[in-house]
Amino acid sequence: MKLYNDMTRRKEEFVPIKEGEVKMYNCGPTVYNFIHVGNGRAFAVFDVLRRYLTYKGYKVTYVQNFTDVDDKIINRSKEEGISPKEVADKYIKEYFVDARGLGIKDADVHPRVSETIPEIIQFVQDLIDSGHAYQKDGDVYFDVSSFPNYGRLSGQSIHDLQSGARIEVNDEKDDPLDFALWKAKKEGEPYWDSPWGQGRPGWHIECSAMSCKYLGETIDIHSGGYDLIFPHHENEIAQSEARNGVPFAKYWLHNGYINVDNVKMSKSLGNFFTVRDIGELYDLEAVRFFILSVQYRNPINFSKESISQSVAALDRLYNVRDNLDFLISNSEDKPVSVGEVDQLSAIGGYVEKFEEAMDDDLNTAEAIGQLFEMAKAINVFAGNTVSRKALEEAKRLFMIPCGILGILERRQAELLDSEIAELIEQRQQARKDRDFARADEIRDLLKEKGITLEDTRDGVKWKRGV
Repeated sequence: MKLYNDMTRRKEEFVPIKEGEVKMYNCGPTVYNFIHVGNGRAFAVFDVLRRYLTYKGYKVTYVQNFTDVDDKIINRSKEEGISPKEVADKYIKEYFVDARGLGIKDADVHPRVSETIPEIIQFVQDLIDSGHAYQKDGDVYFDVSSFPNYGRLSGQSIHDLQSGARIEVNDEKDDPLDFALWKAKKEGEPYWDSPWGQGRPGWHIECSAMSCKYLGETIDIHSGGYDLIFPHHENEIAQSEARNGVPFAKYWLHNGYINVDNVKMSKSLGNFFTVRDIGELYDLEAVRFFILSVQYRNPINFSKESISQSVAALDRLYNVRDNLDFLISNSEDKPVSVGEVDQLSAIGGYVEKFEEAMDDDLNTAEAIGQLFEMAKAINVFAGNTVSRKALEEAKRLFMIPCGILGILERRQAELLDSEIAELIEQRQQARKDRDFARADEIRDLLKEKGITLEDTRDGVKWKRGV
């Protein structure tokens, strides 16, 4: 498997530090609001990477943090008239609602800044003791000049970097590039006691401390959105490697931006959407499918048309699975024929092609293409008279890539709710009674509910979608 490493700017063979194990850290949300679609892309993409690594046999330890101490949280607490902790608790709860809507599995550990304060304080003290940080009136800053490799991830040298909108600037720092590790207490803000007085952590220090606490000083994969490369990940590297004296992460992975109608998503442009907003209009599983339809490093264009196409594509895949379920329940329990074995081998070949795409820097776009080729082959295979065991094996093979992508997990075994099941039964009875007008009326009603019926000699088949 090859992954594009943003540190080296090339695809590299993935070789974990310890054979058979992968330690992976993904930057989580600052919990002052619902997560936005850009967050959703990062979380969904690296959820797939985690799933795939697990499928390949690795023991994956996956950590994704919650930033629950931040200026934005403090400002939101004032707006909502509740404490910063209550704001954080509220939006952490909402994160899990949206994440599960997107099919994102919980991390093995979801650490919070507020629960990692002792480790953060020790981390900062170690940097002071080693000459990489300094105090100024209760604030503590990292001395960027003490770390010669600063700028390596973003491809910039210290001399080329200039302070700008994304760099914290004030008169107390020795250099504009220096960044805060600890901030002195201000009125109305949460604070903790420290050797430098009461205060709270800076943004960048938290991920270094949490990653070190739960994964160790060097990890296999550090991931996040492209916008985190500078300054956040650059600063994480500097403070972690300055303190620990070893590489922070072996592979750095970042996903591309989301555009809305071909314009980069931005609050200032008014084209900014939360996952909750989108979930009110579309099935979030279709949003996940849309996210995965483009290779993760490339920008992706969000539009109504693209989501509608994803809805239709998912329906086609669900129909393959549901048709297999129908045929399995109505097939004979007889030996698998030689011809069926050959066809199943060909279907299995698509799993191999799927893996080849995933091994090429997690190319989910190509992988999905192979999944649809597999679906076509299965439809042809299922159209013949085949044994139950052969059909079951076809379904098992089909669900391998689906499980890695995290799709076809919503509409489980029982697609028809009690109301629709009753309507189908009523239609069957109407046909027996030769009340064809009523039977047609029920068919039309089911069609409105998104269920299309097909009468076969083996019984009534149905599929979702028109």
